Amino acid sequence: MPIDYSKMRAISKVLLTILCLLVFSGASAEEAKDNKPVIVNADVLEYATEKNEVVASGNVSITYKGSKLTCDKITVDTVTKDAVAEGNVRLDDKQGTVEGKKIIYNLDSKTGVIMDAEFRSNPYFGKAARVDKPSEKEFIALDGYASSCSFDNPHYRIKSGKINVFPDDKIQTKNDVFLIGKIPIMYLPRFNHSLKDPLMHVQVTPGKSKDWGPYILTAWRYNLSDTVSGRIYADYRSRLGVAEGFGANYVTKDLFGKGDFKYYYTQERDNTLEQGTPAEFERYLIRWRHKWDIDRNTDLTSEYYKITDSKRIIIGSDNNFLKDYFYREYEKDSQPLSYVQVHRNFTNSSLDLLLQKRVNRWYTQLEKLPEVNYSLPSIQVGNSSVYYEHTSQAANFNYKYAVPSDSNNDIQMSRFDTTNKFSLPMKVSFVKFTPFVMNRETFYSSDIGNSSVHPRTIFYTGADLSTKFFRIFDVKTNFLKLDIDKLRHIITPTIGYAYNHEPTVKSSQLKQIDSIDSIAQNNSVTLGISNKFQTKRDNISVDLADFRVSSIYYNKPDSGVKTGSYLSDILFEMELHPYSWLSIDSDATWEHSGDRNSDPNYGKFSSINYDINFNFGNDRAIGIGQRYERKGSDEITQSLNWRLNPKWKFSAYLRSNIGSDTSVAKGLNEQEYTISRDLHCWSWDLTYNVKRDEGETIWLIFRLKAFPETEFGFNQSYHGPKTGSQSQ
Repeated sequence: MPIDYSKMRAISKVLLTILCLLVFSGASAEEAKDNKPVIVNADVLEYATEKNEVVASGNVSITYKGSKLTCDKITVDTVTKDAVAEGNVRLDDKQGTVEGKKIIYNLDSKTGVIMDAEFRSNPYFGKAARVDKPSEKEFIALDGYASSCSFDNPHYRIKSGKINVFPDDKIQTKNDVFLIGKIPIMYLPRFNHSLKDPLMHVQVTPGKSKDWGPYILTAWRYNLSDTVSGRIYADYRSRLGVAEGFGANYVTKDLFGKGDFKYYYTQERDNTLEQGTPAEFERYLIRWRHKWDIDRNTDLTSEYYKITDSKRIIIGSDNNFLKDYFYREYEKDSQPLSYVQVHRNFTNSSLDLLLQKRVNRWYTQLEKLPEVNYSLPSIQVGNSSVYYEHTSQAANFNYKYAVPSDSNNDIQMSRFDTTNKFSLPMKVSFVKFTPFVMNRETFYSSDIGNSSVHPRTIFYTGADLSTKFFRIFDVKTNFLKLDIDKLRHIITPTIGYAYNHEPTVKSSQLKQIDSIDSIAQNNSVTLGISNKFQTKRDNISVDLADFRVSSIYYNKPDSGVKTGSYLSDILFEMELHPYSWLSIDSDATWEHSGDRNSDPNYGKFSSINYDINFNFGNDRAIGIGQRYERKGSDEITQSLNWRLNPKWKFSAYLRSNIGSDTSVAKGLNEQEYTISRDLHCWSWDLTYNVKRDEGETIWLIFRLKAFPETEFGFNQSYHGPKTGSQSQ
């Protein structure tokens, strides 16, 4: 009788499954409780009773406790649950994958040793002579390397004698060598990277610039604990000297919130100054920011900036420490404030307490010691149709001028300001009509001559009107591929009337702190109209066009550019979205508030801005824009971002002045070109920038794709053209 091997193989698989269930019988009760059975597949089974061993071979696969072990052959001790797997061994679980020639592994505790191993634990890949798995949540690679490049011969790697990997948590190594290809680049005494953090721990930026000369900037990230991390800075600028500092980010869990601290110091030695000028300056920054959500209705925010800048004091105000060393922060705020603010929400209102103190004497700054604001938004009065709104502000102000201004010029004043407003929203036919009355009382500690002053009273009244008209046109066309399925035209006119009588205390009698102190009589009408066109695409409403016009009519104002009634400048705004890939945004101001007889710009556009953007998807976009000011510049900007293929991308930016303003050079003032290359685990950008009167700059930036916020770059800036030379 011939042997049916397919049946024998099927029977052996069944027997192997039964025997393996017996092998794990010691854990079966617990596993049964958790509904996590052992699933076994193999071609051939051998069972040695005297050795308490099960030997399986041929396409062996064991799934147990969320892990899957595959190999060519496995021997399992039925008592200890120890297993020895050989041949194409692969261990997969949610923590990662380890492959090797041989593994000694305990199926119950998920611990063991893998010989001649390869491992993958997102985002790292690596190889090692041996991998120890001391626990389910850790493995140790000995005599190997780690990299975010998955190639067999990675573009870069960190070679180490011992690599501790805690999947989804962190990776730790010691005494490492960083290699690009097979070339050693640097020695790293320690590498400790949180896998929850997209940043690497070492950042190096060498370069050269006109102001700094050759330089190298370094930042070393550290993690003291799960709640404290930061950076250590060590920078060298050949023309200015050494600078150092550190930063710290901290989280106090639910105790006192979270924040960050930064300290940066340099004893600057500027050898470019004229002879006889001091060449050494102490410059440093201390910054502390904190946010604390005290409870669901209360939060505290504070910022402290201390900037010492002897170069600014000695040489002049053209020097600014933030501008010279932290330009991105300077662009956001050139004179950051120090303050503590507490905000509290109530059921229908809110309260804010602000303490704002000048820390840096070279600021001109308004101190608020303190300022308290209470706000009650519009609420319904009982069951009536009337709505009530209230605001109050109490503050002690100190307006301090920057040193070296005499402190006698500073302005000190205390003020209490309160408003009470009643409104009656209603609908009259098809018009929304909201009349209102409001009273404002302001109490001052003194007038402009430091004498006592009576409370100031101002009465307001007015109304807001608006309505909508629309018509639906039964149009269905694909003319010019616009894909129009019915067209809805919506017209929304708005009128707002506001009047307040002459304040009982004129602004000329008061110290001027803000707009509250400069209120004068007002009698004006705000006019606006919106025209919107909509259609449907795939049953979704789409705005094709929106055109808005607004202005204010002033009736015989007591102050301003005109003594009689007049219409202010007219603002035009337009948005067009004819296609999903095309958008046009523009605005323009028609000058109408000047004097008809003496102002040459009266009745002309004082500014026009527009942006046209073509977005073709797949990293392909083109943009063009214009910034026009009649009394200023007239610039055209052009941009291009275009992916040539999956590996290459090109971008360009051009800025040209086409206006007649002689203070701005005519022609092309800035151009920038960038070519980007995808290198599998790396990407690099090569950028060439030219600014007229400033010179040329080249950047070469490398990025690890696994850590997109990390970059290693070279920066080369060339001297700008000298005075009198021509720019090309």
